Amino acid sequence: MKNRMIAVPLALVVVVAVLALAATALFVAVPPAAAAAAPPGAGIGGDAASYGLLAAALATGLAALGAGFAVAKVGTAAIGALAEKPELFGRLLIFVGLAEGIAIYGLIVSILILNRLV
Repeated sequence: MKNRMIAVPLALVVVVAVLALAATALFVAVPPAAAAAAPPGAGIGGDAASYGLLAAALATGLAALGAGFAVAKVGTAAIGALAEKPELFGRLLIFVGLAEGIAIYGLIVSILILNRLV
């Protein structure tokens, strides 16, 4: 079997790059004085809060990106198998659901990170 490269549309790459730059600009634009103005004991402030928010955003975003890639691959194979054997629908649905679970894990990790910041 030949090695096939995955063709990613240029528009998708541009959209992801623009969203990444926008997220970075939001993190840079937030003044650290707002975090320092909180009363003592109100949570983590300063750079630690910024890194925590960045980690939560990356956990959610990268997990969703990975889940989308997994669902694309598994879904394509599932449709091909379903065309030949329709009785495999239940089993194939489980595989697609497992691929979608990656995004849920990323969301749970980001919620745990955000809970530590409060």
